[in-house]
Amino acid sequence: MNTLKSVRSALLLCTALLLASAALAAGAKAQTPMAARDVVKAKSYVSLDRVPRGKEFEVAIVATIHDGYHMNSHHPLDSYLIPTVMSVNPPAGIKVVDTMYPAGHDKKFPFSPTKPLNVYSGSVTLRLKLMAEANAKVGSTTIPVMLRYQACNNSACLPPVKIPVDVPVNIAAAGSSSHPANKEIFDKPGM
Repeated sequence: MNTLKSVRSALLLCTALLLASAALAAGAKAQTPMAARDVVKAKSYVSLDRVPRGKEFEVAIVATIHDGYHMNSHHPLDSYLIPTVMSVNPPAGIKVVDTMYPAGHDKKFPFSPTKPLNVYSGSVTLRLKLMAEANAKVGSTTIPVMLRYQACNNSACLPPVKIPVDVPVNIAAAGSSSHPANKEIFDKPGM
């Protein structure tokens, strides 16, 4: 009987130690800073199912920022802060018409308690207006976009990084029909 109690006590002690070490490991992992390029996940969307030559279209880059982090908006409040920027290197026949960034939101942080920073957090949609010119190659193509940002948490900033975002587009002959695509992205108010 005493042996059974001893075994039961040892099992309970081992279980408690395992749970405690798992909790400590999870806490240590949560405190370990992320790699800068892992803080933001970006996905591209195109406003048309196919883009006829001679037609304008839009691209949205939806950047999802990891919880507990933010990145400076495109128009940070201080000149020394690194803005979020999209760079586009379109293939021949695709022209950039406009680049549109949403307004950030002003937020105070422990490292700047009196002066707010203008930041993006959560999810942010950046937009490009493009034109498929008359000489655009008909068929599938990819528009490379580079997203540059600096991610920070409440206590430190990570080094600035650039992450590539490929935008697949289907170019059609001039006068071809096309239909709106990704309406849930492009029909959002304020866009």
